[in-house]
Amino acid sequence: MQSPLCIGVDVAKSEVVIACSESSFPVRAVPNELAALKKFLKQLPPGSSIAMEATGTYHQMLADLAFQMGLHVYVLNPKDTRHYAKGVGARAKTDNVDAMLIARYLAHEIKELRRYEPATPEQRTMDELLKRRAKIVSLKTALRLTCDGAPSLKVKSARLLDSFTELLKQIDQDIARLNKDIPKRDEQVCRLQSIAGVGLLTSSWLANLFDRVRFTNSDAVVAFVGMDPRPCDSGQKRGRRRLSKRGPAEGRRLLFNAGMAAAKSKVWAPVYQHYRQLGWPSTATIMIIARKILRIAFSLIKNGVDFNSDLISIKT
Repeated sequence: MQSPLCIGVDVAKSEVVIACSESSFPVRAVPNELAALKKFLKQLPPGSSIAMEATGTYHQMLADLAFQMGLHVYVLNPKDTRHYAKGVGARAKTDNVDAMLIARYLAHEIKELRRYEPATPEQRTMDELLKRRAKIVSLKTALRLTCDGAPSLKVKSARLLDSFTELLKQIDQDIARLNKDIPKRDEQVCRLQSIAGVGLLTSSWLANLFDRVRFTNSDAVVAFVGMDPRPCDSGQKRGRRRLSKRGPAEGRRLLFNAGMAAAKSKVWAPVYQHYRQLGWPSTATIMIIARKILRIAFSLIKNGVDFNSDLISIKT
């Protein structure tokens, strides 16, 4: 019986390039189509591991198929593989080289990687709605700034902005409807919205996150979202702390917005003023509050309780 293999895949829209760290077969290209992918995956020994970079949507079919067929699937952060390539002295970048690099990375770092678990259709729909909403907000802002100060464009741009606003309202309605359709989701969202500063979007994103990923503690949540401080020390030097920004950028954006709203509330205003008086910049202070909100959200979902504002203090 053949031993399990470590497979690296470079994914593109039309095809995937596949390599094996054990060199059990030459690097090959396979169409990124259902039948072709199934045919290849059936040839792999049971228990094999397969890794690919996150590519938006192009990797989704391969990752889901491999998971369904019982393989160990890993979806990698492209930033990690890029730094790994620099670390091992890679001098070229082609599809074949990338596939071999991913296979090598998987073989050496597999114990440190998190296995891929497919999202449910409802979780995937929620994620897509939130991402599309964020993109539409960005486009609306760009349009408003571009047309500002141009009288000849005022009428038509106003119509477009109104259309954007209606589209955003429709997405918000779809998000609220989806929350009601998912078992226990509506209860979770209401519980998260009991936190001062947290609204529909942030609570929906958090509930979706906690449904899909099982965290052991709040530190793990903070690290996953990329809101953990990254030390930069050497010898006697203590460098400036910056966020690792390792996780989903949209989640950090939503939590930062929640922090801004919270800083204006009666519950969080004393916390905001405390850190400002200590000399913290406004942005850093809001991020501190956002991180506290994230920890509290995890606690509420884990323990099944509502937010108690009386427990908020400067030392929270």
